[in-house]
Amino acid sequence: MRSFAGRDILSLKEFERNEFYRVFEVAEELEPIARNRQNIDLLSDKTLVTAFYQPSTRTRLAHESAMHRLGGHVTGFSDAKMTRAGDFYLESIKDTFKMLEYYGDMIVTRHFQQGAPHEAAKWASVPIINGGDGWGEHPTQVLTDLYTVLRSKGTLDGLRWVAVGDMRMRTMHSLGYALTQFDCPITFVAPPGMEMPEEYEKDFDAMALNYSYAEHVGDVIADADVILVEPTVQPDYTKSRDERSGELPTTPDNYKITRDLLVNKAKSDAILLHSLPRMDEIPSDVDITRWSRYWQEAFNGVVMRMALLALISGKME
Repeated sequence: MRSFAGRDILSLKEFERNEFYRVFEVAEELEPIARNRQNIDLLSDKTLVTAFYQPSTRTRLAHESAMHRLGGHVTGFSDAKMTRAGDFYLESIKDTFKMLEYYGDMIVTRHFQQGAPHEAAKWASVPIINGGDGWGEHPTQVLTDLYTVLRSKGTLDGLRWVAVGDMRMRTMHSLGYALTQFDCPITFVAPPGMEMPEEYEKDFDAMALNYSYAEHVGDVIADADVILVEPTVQPDYTKSRDERSGELPTTPDNYKITRDLLVNKAKSDAILLHSLPRMDEIPSDVDITRWSRYWQEAFNGVVMRMALLALISGKME
């Protein structure tokens, strides 16, 4: 298995099966620290730089919380408009990240431009973590999702997934890549115009992902062990910020996970994931049902980032 020390986390396309399990092992080892709200000194000599060109709640704060739990330090920006990368100068990715490498030992970045973290990795000599790049990928979120499933189900192989929402969304692309390493058939349920982009379909075909399509979640939810949902009402992820204007559309019933749907059609032991934020695709009365795991998923987001930071820093192998 390749070492994680000094390694960029840009995509799950190249992740091997044993590498997934190594990350999960480290996460499980570190989980009690987060669960007990403790801090240790594993990364006391390390600094994480956060470079966020798009809004973030969970991804940025989970990385920062993870670094603090491990005794490390954090510096960075959460609004590029307050830096030279977002003002009159529009400082290039090359110049920005070549500079940021001198301010810390690892960098996590989110950018509206697909491929921006890959470009940053060309110029920074410290590890780059992709916290979401436009419509591209979101590898740390899907690692969190898989870890949540593993901790809930005790396995990944043999589980049938249903993914509902906008297939242009970056989490869906990382999920498809990840599931090529496991015996997990997946059904994508997306509105017209929000289908899986052809470039990812070609990759999934080449990597032998077992996938299919359905038009209505109600037609396929009965067979699902894992239901993963993303909104169909989305901002434009190619923009640094997409403010609301006017009245927003609502989620069609075909792509909504209601309490009635779960009670009447879902397996009693199925689990429901959502990376959040949500719109109206999962009503709040689902939150306290036995199916929901998105709050556990949010906690596991800290645990997963702890594992990744420990591994790429070289403090754990």
